[in-house]
Amino acid sequence: MDEHLRQLLLLGREHYQKQEYERAELLLGEVLAASDRHADVHHMLGVIAHGRGDFVTAEHHFERAVLLNPNYTEAQLNLMVTYNDLGKYDAARRVHAQVRARAKAVPVDQFAKGKLANLHAELSQAYQDAGMVPEALGELEKAVGLCPEFADLQTRLGVAYRDAGDISRARERLQTARASNPNYVPGRLALGTLLLSTGETEAARLEFEAVLTLEPAHPSAPVYLRIARSTPRSSAPPAPQNNP
Repeated sequence: MDEHLRQLLLLGREHYQKQEYERAELLLGEVLAASDRHADVHHMLGVIAHGRGDFVTAEHHFERAVLLNPNYTEAQLNLMVTYNDLGKYDAARRVHAQVRARAKAVPVDQFAKGKLANLHAELSQAYQDAGMVPEALGELEKAVGLCPEFADLQTRLGVAYRDAGDISRARERLQTARASNPNYVPGRLALGTLLLSTGETEAARLEFEAVLTLEPAHPSAPVYLRIARSTPRSSAPPAPQNNP
């Protein structure tokens, strides 16, 4: 690479890191016009295109980045997300399988696990939006499997199971979320509403009171708490529902 091209690439990266994407795109485009052999240039241009909603252009750049460097994990992950945005779910699954196959061979640090878990959660939301509930649950299970200590992921999985009618699994996940982080308000609130719906008003009351201790101005918890206090206590919780 000649010195002029090297300077263009250096400046393009600096603008990219500063999120000055218009300037970065202009400079990186010049680099690309001179040499189409830089996987990171394609990756940066893909991120910029994806950010403005141009998924087709993003797909092209991410695919080229992966072709140039098959071990470029970040480009593969972004390609998977882009395929998902374009509705190319089979292609997204293939890329995901490639990433996981390599992950089994190489130890994954906690940061990488967190990133992969969040991507699974994003893919789960896309499946849910498409009405593909089993697939959505499967992706959230993968996310939780990578980072079981993430209370937000446990809560999302618990709520998903609740919405699918699997009360037993929903309770288990929401209780795990509470154990992982007792101060995570959405998890405590979701557990409280689940308990309220199953007639366990005393246990629900404790969750809503905990929510208000953590967040006194919470908009919904006072309403739920009044319902819990005004509902007669059940002598025993109803049998859990466990739909296959």
